[in-house]
Amino acid sequence: MEYVRAFAQVGSDDVALVGGKGANLGELVRARLPVPPGVVLTTEAYAVAAAGFDVGSPEVHEAFLGVSVPPGVAAQVRAAYADLGGGPVAVRSSATAEDLADASFAGQQETFLDVRGEDAVLDAVVRCWASLWTPRAIDYRSRQGVAATDVRLAVVIQRMADAGASGVLFTAEPTTGRRDRIVVSAAWGLGESVVGGLAATDELVVDRATFAEVGRTVAVKTEMTVATGGGTDQVAVPSDRQRVPVLRADEVAELARLAVRAEEHFGVPQDVEWVRVDGAFALVQARPITALPPPTAPPPESWPVPYPGGAYFRASIVEQMPSPLTPLFADLIGPAVTGSIRGLFAEMLGRPVPEGDIAFPTINGYAYYFYRTRGLLWMTVRLPWAARGLTRPETRGGVRGWRERAHPAYAATVAAWSAKELAGLSSAELLDGVVTLLGAGATYYTAVQSVIPLAATAEIGFTAFYDQAVRRAGDPAAHVLLVGEDSEPLRAERSLYALAVAARTSGTETEAWQRGFAEHLERFGHTVFDLDFAEPVPADDPSTLLDTIRFQMSPAGVDPEARRERLRAERDVRTEELRARLGPVRLRVFDALLARARSLGPVREDALADVGLAWPVMRRMLRELGDRLAVDVFWLTEPELRAAIRGAEVDPPVAERKALRRGRALVSPPQMLPHVPWLRTVFGRFMPGAETPAGGELRGVPGSTGSVTAVARVLRGPEDFGAMAPGEVLVARMTTPAWTPLFARAAAVVTDIGGPLSHSSIVAREYGIPAVLGTGSATERIRTGDRVRVDGDAGTVSVVGP
Repeated sequence: MEYVRAFAQVGSDDVALVGGKGANLGELVRARLPVPPGVVLTTEAYAVAAAGFDVGSPEVHEAFLGVSVPPGVAAQVRAAYADLGGGPVAVRSSATAEDLADASFAGQQETFLDVRGEDAVLDAVVRCWASLWTPRAIDYRSRQGVAATDVRLAVVIQRMADAGASGVLFTAEPTTGRRDRIVVSAAWGLGESVVGGLAATDELVVDRATFAEVGRTVAVKTEMTVATGGGTDQVAVPSDRQRVPVLRADEVAELARLAVRAEEHFGVPQDVEWVRVDGAFALVQARPITALPPPTAPPPESWPVPYPGGAYFRASIVEQMPSPLTPLFADLIGPAVTGSIRGLFAEMLGRPVPEGDIAFPTINGYAYYFYRTRGLLWMTVRLPWAARGLTRPETRGGVRGWRERAHPAYAATVAAWSAKELAGLSSAELLDGVVTLLGAGATYYTAVQSVIPLAATAEIGFTAFYDQAVRRAGDPAAHVLLVGEDSEPLRAERSLYALAVAARTSGTETEAWQRGFAEHLERFGHTVFDLDFAEPVPADDPSTLLDTIRFQMSPAGVDPEARRERLRAERDVRTEELRARLGPVRLRVFDALLARARSLGPVREDALADVGLAWPVMRRMLRELGDRLAVDVFWLTEPELRAAIRGAEVDPPVAERKALRRGRALVSPPQMLPHVPWLRTVFGRFMPGAETPAGGELRGVPGSTGSVTAVARVLRGPEDFGAMAPGEVLVARMTTPAWTPLFARAAAVVTDIGGPLSHSSIVAREYGIPAVLGTGSATERIRTGDRVRVDGDAGTVSVVGP
């Protein structure tokens, strides 16, 4: 039987015979790329040697180390070694389960370099076979779901490349997924020190279109791997070469071209190992890059404004849009928001904002309010009359207007569209329904925005009176006297906790539990993480809720009602202590301001919790449209979608738009534009996020008192929620009521956007954890795993260690 195959005799169809590495080397030869000559000892040879072994035995590794290469196999290995010149060779493991698109198995089996002599080659073959059964390799395969009976090992025997330099190359940027960048690591000597992380490497970034360098970092290279005449050793790099670049620019370009040829042959981005021998390059390995992020466009470097003569703000409803907008949402939300604002001012003042003085554009995909200077002055001058207009019974603003008109009207619109049979609606009617519902949602949010200032001024007024006329040294902060009230987010948390308690005793598969969970989704499943309707809500993706239930089932879970009662009891004791020392006048003022602040705070949370009421039905309608048209509607513009509804062929660049959004999501947008001093002087204090300079501690707004030092967990959205462990610091751009369950796990909260009266602040107080809000750049400056100190009294956050 033929046990040895030359590289030219094998290809991608022979993985079961020669393993991933062997097949890939054969393909590199087929692609006429420079590869040191060699052969593959097939898996059939391994099967002959392994006959009778119990691969489930704990001693299987030691048993393999004692095996002898069968005579027929040994004869072919000796002959192949002679054909390769009889000099030094590399003997490399090539398992059938390695070099896969989703699991590389890199480093799980052994490689032996500078092997000399027939007996040494045969010994290295045996040790490669045995390395398939080390505890490390067995554990890795188990975690990858590869059964012991499904794996075999081939062995690559390749003429040794006495490399003066070596390294690895990725034909895509491995951390961002950018396909227009090639990344090269280079070191002196053999590649063992590079792939094993034993030596410092020069790092080079190459533009794929031009093969020109766009980044170069030259390391101080103190160690390298060299052949010793029968093995390898780590030695010192001569001092005169430690700071010298390994590769010239023309060599980098040549190497990048070879790697791109390999990628074009395989059809997917490649992780390539290369060597340089006497000035010539050779490729000694190529495998698919595993865990490569999806393509990401370069992050924006400038923020050009679309309209001159005005100011741009990321505040109000924009706080609920932390990410770059998808195309369809961006097109539809602008008219909805501007129409709702004009309508509210028309109600309060009898006339709308002048035409053209307000807009809702995107800049680098991020939503901004735009106010023309004259419109901004017009609204500022009329604010006192507008505030007075909130008290008129026919308006939808203010607490009464929200409760009696805005909320019922919004709920009625949602109910009417929810009752429609989607299959009976035309595609045009479905889109009109989405436009109607989005408009209703924006109108509702604008009404909510008239409630928020009332809650804010109530808390600010009480806090100012308390700090100036009541508080003494040792007294609690004002917000301690305001906690313990009920609100919709806390009711949602109690509902989840009740489901967790039920699951502990009866499990989650019972009909009663499933019915209870369905009722929770019916009542609370519209809570949005992000107003962009491309993002799922719990009603159609309840995974974050299930994760919260699992947490509440664990020993770390805490009864939210017990926590609230504890806070109320402490609050009431401190309140009575303070009241007992006040005179009649101060007591009346204290009681009145406290009662108003306590009553209005929960109203704000109740109002915000229902902003997403229309989102589940909107998403169902959009999915129905997408199914009918066989397009991803979220990534179409409104004109493209209407054209598709009319029957026109549309072919939008969806992949490019997704990559562009991912690139834009890497930056934090400025809170105000353009960058002019007067804008920051007049409006900076009203913005929900600071723009903190690089370096030093982060400064934000104190949201909840206390100080904590703990490990940070940076969360971009609900897809990250499951990674957060109890006792970590929650770091996010902002939070909405949908984030509330995470506060039970958090040691502290830090946000880019928000203020002392934001959702993050109010809920953090209810949980008794420190919060620092409006830092501007916490999600950029802090990394998951950093140890951070959060001072909720000073409003500072410091990274104190990795």
